[in-house]
Amino acid sequence: MRVLVSGASGFIGSAVRQALMAGGHDVYILSRKETREPKTFKWDIASKTSSLADIESLDAVIHLSGESIGDKRWSPSQKKRIVDSRLDSTRFLIDLLDESGLRPNVFVSASAIGVYGDRGSEVLDESSDPGNGFLASLVLDWEHEASKAREVADRVVYLRTGVVLAAHGGALAKQLPLFRAGLGAVLGNGNQYLSWIHIEDEIRAILAALTNAQISGPVNLVSPNPVTNLVFSRALAKALHRPLLFKAPAFILELAFGKEFADEMLLVSQRVTPAALVKEGFEFKFPQLESALLDLLT
Repeated sequence: MRVLVSGASGFIGSAVRQALMAGGHDVYILSRKETREPKTFKWDIASKTSSLADIESLDAVIHLSGESIGDKRWSPSQKKRIVDSRLDSTRFLIDLLDESGLRPNVFVSASAIGVYGDRGSEVLDESSDPGNGFLASLVLDWEHEASKAREVADRVVYLRTGVVLAAHGGALAKQLPLFRAGLGAVLGNGNQYLSWIHIEDEIRAILAALTNAQISGPVNLVSPNPVTNLVFSRALAKALHRPLLFKAPAFILELAFGKEFADEMLLVSQRVTPAALVKEGFEFKFPQLESALLDLLT
């Protein structure tokens, strides 16, 4: 396939790019930096400048661009960057495809399980109602912009990704130094559900979204076995042969990270299931947390 990828230098994007190239696909990259790499096109979202004229045709687009949600405190200016980076880039990319006369079979856009909000122990799938909060509102607006890709693509997929586990990126990589030092902690009361997915299954699911014509609309990219933060913390400590001695109370997390960030990123409970993937026969290589951690940490 001929595949255009935005956000290819990011944590998930770089892994997607490698997998596509390993599979023999023709990969084109949208980059914000000047580069002499072949098949790489610079785009400037602010000034709306770019050109895809050298691409004769595309089979698929994977849109992964966006300001990191978890790297900084959510000041008003940072929240604006998070929102604008997603909505503006999605809108601009669809316009670029239209202006260039490119008509891919599928437009795959990043999204997030943050759309469900804080739902306690309620079991959630793609048919569940959206929740409340900054992230839920962001994802709804983001998917609305991505839905306009139906004007240029036969099929549109929203990748509602959970917590992606990888040893060298994402949330797990940030936790590893503390847990390895024996300083890992349960967050809040530990009862909040964490919906996770191994990086390899994340990439396999994205590739499935490219090739399976039955997959469209929202797709939860999570393991079929979400766990509570307490269970996750115990499993991580055990995998590293370290004790789990501490708790980080909610008020401490709110002071350290800001209440809104702590509530929606660290203390939120989302028990999400991958109903759409399961319906299409997707088989997870790492459905259980213990085997996922064993693979990543040994």
